[in-house]
Amino acid sequence: MSFIIYLSGEIHSEWREEIKQGIKDLSLDVEVLSPVTDHDASDAAGDHLGEESVTFWRDHKSSKVNAIRTQNAIKKADLVVIRFGEKYKQWNAAFDAGYCAALGKPYITMHAKNIIHPLKEVDALALAWTQTPQEVVDILKYTLQPY
Repeated sequence: MSFIIYLSGEIHSEWREEIKQGIKDLSLDVEVLSPVTDHDASDAAGDHLGEESVTFWRDHKSSKVNAIRTQNAIKKADLVVIRFGEKYKQWNAAFDAGYCAALGKPYITMHAKNIIHPLKEVDALALAWTQTPQEVVDILKYTLQPY
């Protein structure tokens, strides 16, 4: 059994690399998709469409260009992992969770205990809540076992 996963959310830590390494260490047949994780590049995704004097319109253009990648990756994925970090509010990750819910796409969340309450609606539709990349790898290992 093979799987495609999309790793959504926080871009300021190495959690994606840890999941990829766990997949590699277990030789799991998993293709990993992700958003653009270079913050500056993501913010500038729409800059080629013309300069904007109002920040709202620059962000608006870039979010739409980024959505081309994000929406296609979520649709292609068998499972979406959505990471909420400590340092920044990942509103885009919450939006990805809502998009998954609307599509009926399975997703799991990854976040610390101290933000359980603000994420209660997001977690309510998740198929699992994890706190570490290893827990995600363990779920993948179990899911892909040929029982």
